[in-house]
Amino acid sequence: MKSKFIFAAFSIFVLSNALFAQSGYKLPPKSIQDLALVPNESKVMFSSSGDFMITLDKPDMMSIAQLAEPRIGLAGYRITPENNSIFNKETYTGIIAKNLKTSKEIALQNLPKNLQISDITWSPDEQYIAFQQFNKNAVELWVIDLKNGNCKKISNSALSDISGKSYQWSTDSKSILGQFVPSNRKFPVALTVPNGPITQQSLGRKAPARTYQNLLSNKYDEDLFDYYVKAQLKIVDLNGKETNIGEPAIYRMFDFSPDGNYILIRKLIKPYSYTSPASSFSSNTEIITKQGQLVKKLINGRFGKNKPTGRDATVNGPRDYAWRTDQPATLFWATANDEGDPTKSAEIRDILYTLSAPFSGNATQFYVCKYRFTKIIWGKADLAILSQRWGTNTKRVIINPDKKIAITEDVEKDDTDEEINATNGNYVLTNNKFGRKILLIDSAKSNYFLYVIGKKYTSQDITPYLLKWNITAKKKDTVFKSQSPRYELPINYFSTSNTLIFSRESVEEVPNYFSLNLTNKRLSKITDFQDPYPTLKGVKKQLLHYQRNDGIKLTATLYLPKDYKKESGLLPMLMWAYPREFKTTGAASKLTTSPHLYTRISPLSPIYWVTRGYAVLDKADMPVVGLGKTEPNDTYLPQITANAKAAIKTVCEMGVVDSTRVAVGGHSYGAFMTANLLAHTKMFAAGIASSGAYNRTLTPFGFQGERRDYWKAKDTYNKMSAFNYADQITSPLLILHGQADDNSGTFPLQSERLFAALQGLGGYSKLVQFPYEEHTYRANESILHRLYEIDLWLEKYVKNKGKN
Repeated sequence: MKSKFIFAAFSIFVLSNALFAQSGYKLPPKSIQDLALVPNESKVMFSSSGDFMITLDKPDMMSIAQLAEPRIGLAGYRITPENNSIFNKETYTGIIAKNLKTSKEIALQNLPKNLQISDITWSPDEQYIAFQQFNKNAVELWVIDLKNGNCKKISNSALSDISGKSYQWSTDSKSILGQFVPSNRKFPVALTVPNGPITQQSLGRKAPARTYQNLLSNKYDEDLFDYYVKAQLKIVDLNGKETNIGEPAIYRMFDFSPDGNYILIRKLIKPYSYTSPASSFSSNTEIITKQGQLVKKLINGRFGKNKPTGRDATVNGPRDYAWRTDQPATLFWATANDEGDPTKSAEIRDILYTLSAPFSGNATQFYVCKYRFTKIIWGKADLAILSQRWGTNTKRVIINPDKKIAITEDVEKDDTDEEINATNGNYVLTNNKFGRKILLIDSAKSNYFLYVIGKKYTSQDITPYLLKWNITAKKKDTVFKSQSPRYELPINYFSTSNTLIFSRESVEEVPNYFSLNLTNKRLSKITDFQDPYPTLKGVKKQLLHYQRNDGIKLTATLYLPKDYKKESGLLPMLMWAYPREFKTTGAASKLTTSPHLYTRISPLSPIYWVTRGYAVLDKADMPVVGLGKTEPNDTYLPQITANAKAAIKTVCEMGVVDSTRVAVGGHSYGAFMTANLLAHTKMFAAGIASSGAYNRTLTPFGFQGERRDYWKAKDTYNKMSAFNYADQITSPLLILHGQADDNSGTFPLQSERLFAALQGLGGYSKLVQFPYEEHTYRANESILHRLYEIDLWLEKYVKNKGKN
């Protein structure tokens, strides 16, 4: 048990200069602090009808004391044992509700103290909002009545918030189905003396798995897992009456049928795996009544991990059980026609079936997929949009489920999903009578109209739009289009009132939300957020367009200090990037950001250093392209080198950057890129590698977009491992890592081993590890100290290079 409590004791710090000075944590310069301590941007949510809006305040950074509270790592989860919840969940510390019809705020009464809420959901009739309140000892279920603003806790039982969703509204909006902590559970007793060895075996069946942390390792871990994750399903009405559904179990999924009469459930069952997280454990899928009686067993057992290998592999047998949202109680699912094995030849990869209540008859086949089925958006009995994929090829088709045919095959070209074109986008949805999301469909004179929110990509800009599509006449009309120099993104469209809600921002204009009546062109501003970064006023921002030596078009955003003039001399520069894989040069050349976006700063942003006199080249394109049968990673090193050379050449030719004082940095896969650039080029004065991986033999079953295992691509794995070339890293490298990093592949060991190699070889390097931090950092002490370390490194090895 002791090994499962992650970093269970540590000194308590608070954010103050005095205590920072007394501890090992340091503060960065004031200009960086001023940006790092800006309150987080609020989140805005709109009801499906467009009648209500809620604004949620995100909390400030937590303290290291909060982060140091005991957690338990089990089956891929990090659990907060005191309140039986998953750690690191996004929560909010404030909520404002507004009636958009009256433009007035709703006075909320009796909200819980010390608000820390998550999983905010509208009731199907949108007259209520439910949310979880995180207290120290329990997660509570609360409801807000939007008619009068009254807030109340509706259950005295504590929610279990670990596996899957914790609750769901009933169709009639009068009750909530949730998973709660069982009242009679007993904490397991640890064995002081082992009762035998821990045994695992391989019996000739391939079961590749990527590297994970926080896995089960013994029988006691299994008992702990059962204790914390088993939950009791209950239906709780708005007056607090509770009704138990079945016996406690570990639920990966539960979902009311649209009519509310049945519940689709998936429960984990033993034996558990010690090499994979809970998402790959065996499970049973069943339909039960809302009283808990078994109606039909659908799947019994089967390890999710025991499937063929390959990019498009899937399990052999039924999968992806879900309800048709357009019908009262009709189940649908996919079954692989090729036994889930992509290496087998098959004209049809997946077959889709439906089965309606009372689920006693035979299933009906309603569509066959040339590719692997991914999802379906339901609209009407005779209209749905189905998505399928094979490799990087994707295809969306409009189908008639009743007639089991495709209505049109040209929703999108049968082309790579990387090739972003003007017809791609998200279909506008609406709520049906069951409170479920379906396609927004208008009809007139036997014509069907759909609405699409998408983006048109050109060589110079990205333009969001709202499209009205007559699928009968195959005609598309643009209803709304963003107007330069602003970036205006449609959020939702309401055809009954012909009204659009959209967000608007520009380089100088803070993002806000607006309502536009498309009939009379009346524009109403819904929010009034103010500039959170006044210290960035005057900073010059420019989207650069340039090419690498093989003609692939690249972009990056350049920031120059306020009041900077070329006469002042050349600047030191920090370049920040993250590689991406592609299979076509066209996709790699596509613009990835708009020049009209407002500048936002995250804890991992490099923009802080524009206030310290550096040029900052952010989001520098780093494509890695594999044409035809060649995989992108087979030429990874020459391609990232070519990308970096093109970026540096561009800023140097502008006459603003000193080529001898350029640093490169990145987080995660960007850190991997950084170490490789330092190992294989001499372009950089220094590097910053944050939470990365550097030895690919430690991730032998794939990483990032690499689907081949180590034994099929040994040369690629070895060449891409910067650890193998540590003797060639001569520029100073700052290595940063969270000690509790549970991201697949980026174990802290990766940074420890690279630093040990550099230290042993006499290289210039520093390893900074942050207690309790995961893949990204959350504690204010950690975040500010990370900025301190980077600033110190840049000042010493880049800005003042050669002066020390």
